[in-house]
Amino acid sequence: MNGNYLIPANAKRGGLIFGAFKPIDLIIFGTGALVTLLLLIFLPLDKLGTALLAIAPAGITGLLVLPVAHYHNVRQLLIEIYKYFTNRNKFVWKGWCFINETSEDTAK
Repeated sequence: MNGNYLIPANAKRGGLIFGAFKPIDLIIFGTGALVTLLLLIFLPLDKLGTALLAIAPAGITGLLVLPVAHYHNVRQLLIEIYKYFTNRNKFVWKGWCFINETSEDTAK
């Protein structure tokens, strides 16, 4: 192919479970589903608020592992947003036209 390499678009998906989930994603969702199941068993579901509280863990963890465009899932997007606001690097540019002036040079 004349030194050109063709990488299939779904190359990264081959290493994922069901083509969409990392093991940690399934652990997170499984934990939320288990907590929801336990809450459904032990809480009285006679009121709407209690029922919503019981299904909230599965709903929240399901939204966290939901795939998002340009990111793996919502959880990864939230991690990237957190990193952006907490670990902002300061890039000091010193190119070929940068003048390193000291206070003595500016006084002249």
